[in-house]
Amino acid sequence: MMDNVSEITMFFLSGLNETNTHRFTLFSLTLLCYCVILLVNVSLIVTIILDKNLHEPMYILLCTFCMNGLYGTTGFYPKFLWDLLSPVHVISYSGCLVQALVIYTFACSDLSILSVMAFDRYVAICRPLEYHSVMSKQRVLMLVCFSWVTPFCIVATNTFLASRLKLCSPYIARLFCVNWIIVKLACFPAETFVNDIVAYITLMIYVFHGVFIVWSYMYLIKTCVNSAENRAKFMQTCVPHLTSLMTFVVTILFDVVNMRFGSKDLPQTFKNVVAIEFLVIPPIMNPLIYGFKLTKIRNKILYLITFKTK
Repeated sequence: MMDNVSEITMFFLSGLNETNTHRFTLFSLTLLCYCVILLVNVSLIVTIILDKNLHEPMYILLCTFCMNGLYGTTGFYPKFLWDLLSPVHVISYSGCLVQALVIYTFACSDLSILSVMAFDRYVAICRPLEYHSVMSKQRVLMLVCFSWVTPFCIVATNTFLASRLKLCSPYIARLFCVNWIIVKLACFPAETFVNDIVAYITLMIYVFHGVFIVWSYMYLIKTCVNSAENRAKFMQTCVPHLTSLMTFVVTILFDVVNMRFGSKDLPQTFKNVVAIEFLVIPPIMNPLIYGFKLTKIRNKILYLITFKTK
């Protein structure tokens, strides 16, 4: 057995095995979805970068949010589209680890950015006189780096630990690679003890992110209750953030619950839909929500569209 496990260099992704009859339709819909994701996210990023009036902390964080959406979806869609055109769905061992790293980093960074955005709204509404000193350019840059570097280091640690395990099976019953599934393929469960500990620490770190967001909104709601001006600010800038947060949490929880506790008797198509929700809904919805809700961005986009059509 030890000789066999050391020779695993490829993984077989079996999540697509039940979709052979609808392969072309699925490819067309997936390509359309990816194009929409690219269009809406790039449009928002370019709009914010080109307009100096939007070089404010809230919009810089939003730009970071959209860039992270592009990063995460790039780790999934090109490979998935290729698999839809291929008779065999395989990925190299190193490619699987990289894909798991990218997709997990995307998810963790999303929550980190949402936490920073909650802090930004807390300072803007609850401590408006201190806003520009607290959310200086240097502080915003530091928070953006925190939102990307910290999740990368945490997920890289999990991925490195998964790469050290001896595996007994090259079959992954999903559309893409995730660390938890790789760990479950380990020949000796006792060897995964360190992986489990680090995974629980990671979970607690991001639960703390969620607690921080709840704490921020407790103060935000308390501040806005008795002020019509603050209520207007809340509706304008916090509602899109809350919508993005709820969309992210719901889609991630569905996948986690299905992966950890889902029945093996569930149809593979249902499992696939649940698994890719967080790679479809948030990357499309977030730019649209902010683009329609934030007045400055909406006006700028409408101006560009009107100007180009004349």
